Amino acid sequence: MASVDVLSAPGTPADKSKDTASHLPSLRSTQGDYVDQSSTGWMRSTHRDIPLDEMRQRYRKDGYIWIKDVIPREDVYDMRERYFSHFSHTGMLRPGTSPRDGIFNPSSDPNAHEGIGGIPEEATKQLLNAAHADPYYRDFLAHPNLRAFIRHFTGWKQELIVDRALLRHNCPGSRSTGVHYDQYFLRDGDDEFLTAWVPIGDCAPAGGGLMYLENSTSLGKDLEADFLRKAEHLPKQERIDAFNKFMTDDGFMSHDAVEFREEHKEKAGRWLVGDYEAGDVVFHNPWMIHAATKNEDERGRIRLASDLRFYEEGA
Repeated sequence: MASVDVLSAPGTPADKSKDTASHLPSLRSTQGDYVDQSSTGWMRSTHRDIPLDEMRQRYRKDGYIWIKDVIPREDVYDMRERYFSHFSHTGMLRPGTSPRDGIFNPSSDPNAHEGIGGIPEEATKQLLNAAHADPYYRDFLAHPNLRAFIRHFTGWKQELIVDRALLRHNCPGSRSTGVHYDQYFLRDGDDEFLTAWVPIGDCAPAGGGLMYLENSTSLGKDLEADFLRKAEHLPKQERIDAFNKFMTDDGFMSHDAVEFREEHKEKAGRWLVGDYEAGDVVFHNPWMIHAATKNEDERGRIRLASDLRFYEEGA
């Protein structure tokens, strides 16, 4: 599955001014140093109306495809406003700002407002559960533009969403999602699913969005094969669990993007990132290695995104 480049998107071949080192993003994960700029790069963006064969070819080659303008921008910001309205009384949002903007309150401790993937406090857990159960969110997951594009892209007659849809917010300065590939957390099923990462609001390169390890599909498969060899003697339930004795305490392979790339430098490319806009969707395969950047957004925006996995009905 593949793509064409959008002229206004940073890092596309048509945007030559962004190709110099001075324009490369400064990226870091929760732990460790900033990634050296020689080890960073821009993702390629794709317009949803390019030829399907080209789109699929790019997906197969790159392991991901970043599609522009899949969902109407205002629909995405309506979802953002709805989500942060759940937290308007918690001190998370900057006083005098709208939940639609989702601006973090700089006088608050970001670790006191962690979402899924962090260690949220009990009161926050209740709000997170309410946000996930909100019919508005369930309707957003079934957005006709998103579902129609998935059927167009995959050729499926009908898609099914895995009951593991996640809304993740990430405040500036808080912990971010560690290095992983998705099959890692879904070992009890096959690897025929498609992940859709949906930023719910604009998300700058250093704003907590996803960064992808270039050409890492083969590395992901190799790491999984190595794990399965080590874990073959374990009971099935432990073998399929990301939280077993061969994994880190929270299930991720690493929280240090620099260290992880150095450990796998013979097979790893650069860390790639995009300047995501509301309405964009990034699709990636189950083996593509990725992590979230540490949120250091200059405007104090809270990163909000949803992780979705789809199968073909009857597969």
